[in-house]
Amino acid sequence: MNQIRKTLKDSAVARWIALLLISSTMFFAYFFIDVVAPLQTMLETDYKWSPEVFGMLGGSEFFLNVFAGFLILSGVILDKMGIRFTLITAGLTMVIGAGLKYYALTAGFGETAIAGFLGSFITWVPASAKMAFIGFAIFGVGVEMAGITVSKTIVKWFKGKEMALAMGLEMAIARLGVFAVFRLTPIFAESGGPSNSVLWGLGFLCIGFITFFIYTFMDTKLDKQLGEEANDSGEESFRISDLLKIITNPGFLAIAGLCVLFYSAIFPFQKFATDMLASKLGIDIKTAAAYFSYFPIGAMILTPFIGYFLDIKGKGASLMLYGALLLTVSHLIFALVPADVFNVAIALGTIVILGTAFSLVPASMWPSIPKIVEDRYLGSAYGLIFYIQNIGLLLVPILIGWAVTQSNPGVAEQIAAGVEGAKYDYTVPELIFAGFGAMAIILSIVLKRVDAKQGYGLELPNKK
Repeated sequence: MNQIRKTLKDSAVARWIALLLISSTMFFAYFFIDVVAPLQTMLETDYKWSPEVFGMLGGSEFFLNVFAGFLILSGVILDKMGIRFTLITAGLTMVIGAGLKYYALTAGFGETAIAGFLGSFITWVPASAKMAFIGFAIFGVGVEMAGITVSKTIVKWFKGKEMALAMGLEMAIARLGVFAVFRLTPIFAESGGPSNSVLWGLGFLCIGFITFFIYTFMDTKLDKQLGEEANDSGEESFRISDLLKIITNPGFLAIAGLCVLFYSAIFPFQKFATDMLASKLGIDIKTAAAYFSYFPIGAMILTPFIGYFLDIKGKGASLMLYGALLLTVSHLIFALVPADVFNVAIALGTIVILGTAFSLVPASMWPSIPKIVEDRYLGSAYGLIFYIQNIGLLLVPILIGWAVTQSNPGVAEQIAAGVEGAKYDYTVPELIFAGFGAMAIILSIVLKRVDAKQGYGLELPNKK
């Protein structure tokens, strides 16, 4: 009888192959998210994008998810329609959005009727930027839909087994995409400008869509073994009223708040980090991007080990607190160490601290969600937490772009005019990021107290 009940997910080889397939797509997705991040100066000189416009581009990724509620809808679609349908939808949406962003940066776009129309209003934002916003917003719907679906997929294959390790490895592979983008994007841009970098990112996303598609065959076979319907609608017990249970869950609210604060000090920072390092160290953009590329590498190496520790020993809530502390310290160093003292060693050391924080919190956070909510509305829970996170990721890049300009009067005009030696001071933006970290520390303490009261088991091992 035991032999009869074995399924594909009981095979370690099958589990890890499934993880590799879905993680590969997230690698390419993370590459595209930051594909122009190291090119801020080039976009200012070649396309006349100001820091505010550059910040708006970062925020546009989350516009539809927040204001049109697509992330909440994505979670409901996942719970009602299943993993395979949602993965394919997410993959296609990413490719379409990426294609529009590439189109916005092509040489001929400025001569089109679309460009003429887009340039006829809010004239301080170039038409190319507006088109890029539209494409990136559509891509954002796909990438966040993919993110919540991948999270639920890992729970499906690894719950009761190496779940935190699997989530850690998925995040590690995705972050390798961030390393790759800071290494490769400046090289691609040398031989074709920002549009060439975006074109490469689009090509990578097409490969990622293929890996999602291949995975669906494994998912189909697993569902047949589990006795679920062929259309993967095994979550029929989900009800819309379950959303109320999620948003009134004190543990969920604490983790959601920690999530938005923590990620608001990470992902928007990545958009500006290259220029910040170049300005503070007095180095060129390519070298600065190479230095910052070590940030995701540190996180990539550490995250699987932290996931393994969580599976065996637990302490998830405590690790989130330690991560928030390190996040705050790293941004305070970037903000407060004077430029004449700040050197490459300090820069790399601070990047390592930040990378460690980036390992501790996500590796502990995402495996904690299944401990707090029921499986039947797990997709909606992930969708809601990503929605709340996206509010911060929409607004913070715009805030940082505004802060850069306001704290550096006249510098944007000098850079756009090609004035040699013109650079931004990032003290104020870094203090804003540190403030998010300080608030994350407070919420981490709240989460530990809620866990102790409610008995979620966040400090307990994941592996049974």
